[in-house]
Amino acid sequence: MKTKAIRIHEYGGPEQMRWEEIELLPPAAGEVQVRHRAVGLNYIDVYHRSGIYPTPPLPCTLGMEAAGTVEAVGPEVTDFRVGDRVAYATPPLGAYAEARNIAAARLVALPEGIDFEQAAAMMLQGMTAEYLLRRTYPVQAGQTVLFHAAAGGVGLIFCQWAKQLGATVIGTVGNEAKADMARAHGCEHTILYREEDLVARVREITGDRGVPVVYDGVGKATWTRSLDCLAPRGMMVSFGNASGKVPPVELGELTSRGSLYLTRPTLMTYTAETQELRDSASALFERVLAGDIRIEVNQRFALAKAAKAHRALEARETTGSTILIV
Repeated sequence: MKTKAIRIHEYGGPEQMRWEEIELLPPAAGEVQVRHRAVGLNYIDVYHRSGIYPTPPLPCTLGMEAAGTVEAVGPEVTDFRVGDRVAYATPPLGAYAEARNIAAARLVALPEGIDFEQAAAMMLQGMTAEYLLRRTYPVQAGQTVLFHAAAGGVGLIFCQWAKQLGATVIGTVGNEAKADMARAHGCEHTILYREEDLVARVREITGDRGVPVVYDGVGKATWTRSLDCLAPRGMMVSFGNASGKVPPVELGELTSRGSLYLTRPTLMTYTAETQELRDSASALFERVLAGDIRIEVNQRFALAKAAKAHRALEARETTGSTILIV
């Protein structure tokens, strides 16, 4: 059957994205064919489009996150049926399409109360927040932590979840409007990173102790200051490169700042096993259904206009989650 998808034929800017007709084969053994209703937009899509992160051989379809309904199941699939509501946030790439085939082992069933737009807006960002604060560095009640880009999609979920755990979040933001949004979602202290001295403010808030953990998805622009915000034996969690890749690390920097720890995690590693994936999604769904976490879909674009969405994302014009409507 024929379907349409956003594909790239070479790496580069948003202008490389093309809305094209492609052939979709019946699902193979272990696969499910999903008719998408909404697709998630994430910064990792920019990394794939620009070639910072590896992709399948070009041309390839972008995207890692979507929600929809099962249209067909291949041989050996026993846990899904036609008509089931499902979502995913996982390789391989291919979410920027009207429909696709994907391994059943990478899907999760959507519970009642979670709609397609919510699911597409929160799977990758919400499971990222889950592994960061529950598994990479398990945040405890009473701790104060630093999170960069607190008004972004991951940030808004993280702030709510951390507050529910009893932690205090210091969040960096780009302007007052984003500061208001972050505070409305549980961020106790906001720092305008373009106007304020980040390290001085963190030291002021923490009584000069620093924080036990920094969650940094920005990368190059915040690297050194993030290290300077940590308490001795604190952990630097570098989970993204929105401003560019972190330069090569001199291990002596960790020593001189107080025997720091450093990790570079990815969602793919933390959800590599099917049970890990579904447990992570289940923990997220539980918090959303309980009302502890609100999912903010603040921007919607037609899937065919995905290039416009990428431009807005890279220009820091978005807040919360952005989805592409199929």
